[in-house]
Amino acid sequence: MKRSSGNPSTIDNAARAEFGEILQLIASARQRAVQAVNTALIDLYWQVGEVISRKIAAAEWGDGVVRQLAEHVARSQPGLRGFTARNLFRMRQFYEAYRDQQLVSALLTQLPWTHHLIILGQSKRPEEREFYLRRAIREQWSSRELERQFKTALFERTVLSPAKVSPVARRTHPEALSVFKDSYLVEFLDLPASHAERDLHRGLLHRLRDFLIELGRDFCFVGSEYPLQVGGRDFALDLLFFHRGLNCLVAIELKVGRFEPEYLGKLGFYLEALDRDVRKAHENPAIGVLLCASKDDEVVEYALSRSLSPALIAEYQTQLPDRRLLQAKLHEFYQLDAADRGDEA
Repeated sequence: MKRSSGNPSTIDNAARAEFGEILQLIASARQRAVQAVNTALIDLYWQVGEVISRKIAAAEWGDGVVRQLAEHVARSQPGLRGFTARNLFRMRQFYEAYRDQQLVSALLTQLPWTHHLIILGQSKRPEEREFYLRRAIREQWSSRELERQFKTALFERTVLSPAKVSPVARRTHPEALSVFKDSYLVEFLDLPASHAERDLHRGLLHRLRDFLIELGRDFCFVGSEYPLQVGGRDFALDLLFFHRGLNCLVAIELKVGRFEPEYLGKLGFYLEALDRDVRKAHENPAIGVLLCASKDDEVVEYALSRSLSPALIAEYQTQLPDRRLLQAKLHEFYQLDAADRGDEA
């Protein structure tokens, strides 16, 4: 291949392809270096937290000694950040939160310290800490996105209201329960209380990146008002996505009112058309989501129990939920669960 004189504007396509390979190697090496630094840092904070925890438990140290330690580190290592008294106590909290959870502690180095501080500061229970730890790793949330998940009370909503999935979807897509939610927060659309389906549709397209984050990792946008032709008639599916993990198309139909059982028939029709005319040979059957403004859970249960389509029903919420109210309900849920287990014993 003939090399150019060095002017970037004269680089041909073949050279760009070769140079792109080098750039990819550089990017991969930098990512590994960042991860290595983070792993070393989290390991260090864990070890420091272990020492402080052990010393305080043995009554060898008190809060005052920890503050003296912070001052000593500052004098001995000028310019070193992260070893204030406050952060040292957080390292102790970090160690004590996970020391008895071996499976969880193996995951800790996969998140930055900022993420751990958010999880430690806002979680009320060990189950909640583990939930956000695993989700943050899987979804690769930024610290800002992790903060939003706490504001939307994702853990409480997931425990109290698991995804409503048809029996067919459970069989054909057993991982669906961990992928989909019972409700989706679209507060970022700033929709008025009275809004039309076109407003919801237009808003989701305008804020597609935010909607993809709310849907979860591995969702890829395919199209809006996706055309389907059956017989001599034309139909349009509201939103079409592809989920890499499930390896299937995901059809989303929007309804600004409450869920009605007859909506499932139309969604099933769309799924059949996708499977016959759009789905590729290596892909799994399509799955459908009815995203409604509200739903009656008993009506949903009845409608899904006999449904022959891999479908689920969820609702969208335009305002952040009352997290304190959900936490209170979750507390009652755990109390009842503990009482039931006590009766069984």
